[in-house]
Amino acid sequence: MTFELGAYSFGNTPRTAGQGHGPTAQAIRDVLEAVRVAEEAGLDFFGFGEHHTGSMPLSSPTALVSAAAACTQRIGLGTTVTVLSTGEPVRVFQQLATAAAIAPGRIEAVAGRGSSPLTFPIFDLDERDYDMLYSSELELLLAINGHERVTWSGPHRRRALQNALIVPRPERPLKIWLGTGGSPGSVYRAAGLGLPVFLGILGGTPQHWAQYGHAYRDAWAKAGHPAEAAGIAVAVHGFVAAGDREAKAAYLEHEIRMFATGAAEAGRPAPAPSGRAAGYQPGGMVFAGGPNQVADRILHLRQLLGHTRQILQMDVGGMPHATFLKGIELLGTEVLPQIRKELA
Repeated sequence: MTFELGAYSFGNTPRTAGQGHGPTAQAIRDVLEAVRVAEEAGLDFFGFGEHHTGSMPLSSPTALVSAAAACTQRIGLGTTVTVLSTGEPVRVFQQLATAAAIAPGRIEAVAGRGSSPLTFPIFDLDERDYDMLYSSELELLLAINGHERVTWSGPHRRRALQNALIVPRPERPLKIWLGTGGSPGSVYRAAGLGLPVFLGILGGTPQHWAQYGHAYRDAWAKAGHPAEAAGIAVAVHGFVAAGDREAKAAYLEHEIRMFATGAAEAGRPAPAPSGRAAGYQPGGMVFAGGPNQVADRILHLRQLLGHTRQILQMDVGGMPHATFLKGIELLGTEVLPQIRKELA
């Protein structure tokens, strides 16, 4: 099976000269430019995450998928992640199916649970219900993806659907991944439902995450699904520059700023930056370095985990847009060819 490499973004609001936030609208324009650069660089996939903050304002990933579908020709596109706990599965499907009409065969979705205390009040929902909301809305999304007319009832809806026509329809069902930040229950849920699993990774070690791959495949086999249909992808933090030291120093600065800003936006104390640099080494899970080192580390993780796609979030903490675009270019033109050559 072909290994796919790509990038993803939650939006990256530019910094002003005084180190405040610039216009969030610029972050949206910047991410669309990044998709075009990713396609030109030969990357396989670009994903749009969902956040609702001033520093990461990409709150409508399905809208960005449609916009990117209209301005690209080849690259795979999808949400990484759509937060179903505060979403509406009928509308999510309709928007992605619309994008799939524009870019047939290139559109997919990662359905995640999410638990940000910032998001639930925006949509007049109770955070304590997020497990129920996610389970119910995921079930409905899968039902819609499989059938043009849907009869369905569940706890998140006041009214049942009765032979409801859900259009438009993609030429073939959308590929829907189950997104998880590492909950074992979510891994088993994905296997039980017959869904590929998308691991969102911020820390740990390759050996630690390999255990999730083994657990997923074991559960998949016990559920009776065909082995070749199992799928594992990973979304990680990472950055590529000309040299290892340059890449690590630049990314660490912006990543620490991202964590501090995110904590302030959520009303929490900033995390201690000490120790984060350890995750940048070969035994960690932040893939920052020169092209050779990043390629080697991705191949090492693939050897342990057996995943078929890896995407990197590079635009963090107000990273200058030109720096982000250069990182995408290097990922596609220098890292990906090394991986393909080795795997061939």
